[in-house]
Amino acid sequence: MKQQNIRNFCIIAHIDHGKSTLADRLLEHTQTVTERESKNQLLDSMDLERERGITIKSHAIQMEFLHNEITYRLNLIDTPGHVDFSYEVSRSIAACEGALLIVDAAQGIQAQTISNLYLALENDLEIIPVLNKIDLPSANPEEVKDQIIDLIGCNDEDIIPASAKTGVGIQEILEAIVARVPAPVGDEEAPLQALIFDSVFNSYRGIEAYFKIVNGTLRKGDKVKFFATEKEYFADEIGALKLEQEPRKEMKAGDVGYIISGIKIANEVKVGDTITHTDIPCDSPIDGFEDVKPMVFAGIYPVDTEDYEELRNSMEKLQLNDASLTFEPESSMALGFGFRCGFLGMLHMEIIQERLEREFDMTVITTVPNVSYFSYNRKGVKLLVNNPSDLPDPSTIDKVEEPYIAAQIITKSEYIGSIITLCIEKRGILKNQVYLSPDRVELSFELPLAEIVFDFYDRLKTVSKGYASFDYQPIGYQESKLVKLDILLNGDQVDALSALIHRDNAHNIGKKICVKLRELIPRQQFDIAIQAAIGAKIISRETVKALRKDVTAKCYGGDISRKRKLLEKQKKGKKRMRQVGNVEIPQSAFMAVLKLD
Repeated sequence: MKQQNIRNFCIIAHIDHGKSTLADRLLEHTQTVTERESKNQLLDSMDLERERGITIKSHAIQMEFLHNEITYRLNLIDTPGHVDFSYEVSRSIAACEGALLIVDAAQGIQAQTISNLYLALENDLEIIPVLNKIDLPSANPEEVKDQIIDLIGCNDEDIIPASAKTGVGIQEILEAIVARVPAPVGDEEAPLQALIFDSVFNSYRGIEAYFKIVNGTLRKGDKVKFFATEKEYFADEIGALKLEQEPRKEMKAGDVGYIISGIKIANEVKVGDTITHTDIPCDSPIDGFEDVKPMVFAGIYPVDTEDYEELRNSMEKLQLNDASLTFEPESSMALGFGFRCGFLGMLHMEIIQERLEREFDMTVITTVPNVSYFSYNRKGVKLLVNNPSDLPDPSTIDKVEEPYIAAQIITKSEYIGSIITLCIEKRGILKNQVYLSPDRVELSFELPLAEIVFDFYDRLKTVSKGYASFDYQPIGYQESKLVKLDILLNGDQVDALSALIHRDNAHNIGKKICVKLRELIPRQQFDIAIQAAIGAKIISRETVKALRKDVTAKCYGGDISRKRKLLEKQKKGKKRMRQVGNVEIPQSAFMAVLKLD
């Protein structure tokens, strides 16, 4: 196919604005899928995606569209809408020349719509605005059109009204893609340059890398080299990404497809790497993607220490499919060997844990999530603290800095009061308040990242009855009065439950954690003391009472000294048991600490 007849585009939108349903209609309209194959959210192939009704992974698929008696090849990438998967969106955008910006006619423009749009504009993509869900009784198309025009400065006639559910406007969208999205510009005769934008692990065929050819031509059987790892392979199979993979003999500049070359080791393929020929390599790699910046850190440990290596292999295979996951080995006194993992947010962390359990049968324990801090000692030496247990002795610390974010919250005006109260409770500072329309307002806050890690998103949705949308960007580090809160069981510190907390909240949170643990830790034959401490100072204590056995039951009548003798003997046994007894902490206790409110 000629390069001028190829169009590469992605679909971007806020969560739940109808991206996946629109992708279904496009596939049906271009007859890429038959009626028998079609089902709702066809591209959401993971069970998790279908259960939760969200897109987690970007999905690439190729369509053929006949327009004015010319066949066009359309490569579509459907992207996630949730803020935690914005890295997936940035990778999809790098492989495209245009984007469909979907806006819900009932909900209007929301926070993630704006941030995904800025990502697309940074990459010079052609934006086609689509007003979706116009068939809803609650739709307000004229008002939302005005919002879109204000946001991207287009004309009224540029906006395509559509309904992905009923199929209205699908033909117009396809015609707009052909007319407005530029064809890829690449030289078919130049040395091969292909950008890897995703990869998956197939247990029978090794690693399948998905690429977009920028320059040159790739043929089946060619010897290729991966730039970043400098490894060389043969292109055993190349092909297009239809609903099923479709092998091809050759692919040229502008094409999107997959390559299988029998790679078995996960870390030999890096997303953002460049593929080139071994004999005539290109001069320089394509600018890949920016390095991912994890927001939330947590430890993931195997329940059984013997599964450590198996967990490492599972994590490497998962990282192939989700390049935003970062991990490094660490060990804990309480849990043994495991990994310190970086996630883009709490939902991302939950999804990774679920995928480890479903796809790799790995049952894991996840520790309390936290963020990374910088501590400065009295000599001014800066130390990165990823884990509260890494914090140096408080007597040597001059100051501690924590990461802050700029948050944009778009909501209905009636919920402003409760949202501002929530943000101030989380140590936020209100920076700006802009009315987008008489009943929609955008609030800008500066918040410590540590405060939004646990339950902020859930509580925001609760106080706004689900109407508030939330997006954030990191803005650097600021000095804070932070203290390390330790949890002790019978005087032994449990490092997996330690946390760095603002001094003003420490007593309150310490008390809550102790009360929560008292409910969750099973009773033993001896008293268990649960204490929260800052340094050597105990700030809260709860006791799990011992299970008592009535040792005097067999002793009826007679002298009191006989009973006392039995009770003294029991007391000695309990004392010895407390010295040698171990307290098992259930997984529910680690997770419950997150949901203290």
